[in-house]
Formats: sequence, structure tokens, C-alpha cells
Amino acid sequence: MSESLLTMAKDLALAQITAGHATPDSLTELLNSTYETLQHLQEREQGGPAAAARTAPVDWKKSITKHAVMCLECGAHFKQLSLRHLRLHDLDGRSYRRKYGIPPAQPLAARETTARRRQIVQRIRPWEQSPTYPKAKPKATSKKKTRGGQGRAADG
Repeated sequence: MSESLLTMAKDLALAQITAGHATPDSLTELLNSTYETLQHLQEREQGGPAAAARTAPVDWKKSITKHAVMCLECGAHFKQLSLRHLRLHDLDGRSYRRKYGIPPAQPLAARETTARRRQIVQRIRPWEQSPTYPKAKPKATSKKKTRGGQGRAADG
């Protein structure tokens, strides 16, 4: 396959010279850079060394610490990995978890941040405000009766 890469690099370099985008003096440099670029693209396509280094198994548990969570794509540290940041890597929470083997229920936030949120939720108990929560339903009202078991409309 390297022969065809060399042929492709030669053809591309000649096309650049013919089109006037490069000079014959820069032929060697143009051939080398074109060949290296084609070789790199071929390795990525076939899952060669560059792809293997990029997708090496990573222990995601080490990326989540008490005070920060490290993005396994770029190495940046945050209190939580937001959707906005993950979109910079063309990912969302589900695809990020799948790519690195993170369980779906694992928060993408520092442990301290997760614990603080859990405390707040336990304090404000938002589920009790839900209309489907059993205690939130209003009790059935009964008709007010007067003495004798009859309503006022029966007087007369």
C-alpha cells in the first residue's frame, strides 16, 4: 500500500505544480509533507498506532476525584462535565459514558459536588411537590349536614 501512497503523493504534488500553486523548487518538501499526511490518514483509517494510542483503555474512576472531574478527551478539570463542554468534542453524556465505559448512573461531576446536590435535594424534597405524590392530593370534601341528617334545602 505504501507504493500507492507514494504514487498518490507524486500525483498531488505534480497537480499543485501544474496548477501554479507550488514551484518545482519546493517539490521535495511538498512530496514529503503530502506523503506523511497520506500515511497518517491511512493509519487512522486502518486503526493503526495513532488510533490505538488515542483509544487506549482509560480508568475513568481516577478521573473523578473529590473536588474535580477530568475530561478524558482533553484533560481539562471541572466541577462537572457539562453538555456544553462535551459538545466541543462532538459528544453528549451518553456517548461519553459509552466511549469510556462509565456506568449510566455515574454522575459526571466531582464527588463533593454530587454530595452537595444530594443534600439540597433531601432538604427541599421536590418529589413532595409533585401532583402525583400521594400526600399532595387534596382530600375529598364532604357535604355539610345539619342536625337531623338533612341539608338546609329540606326546610320548608
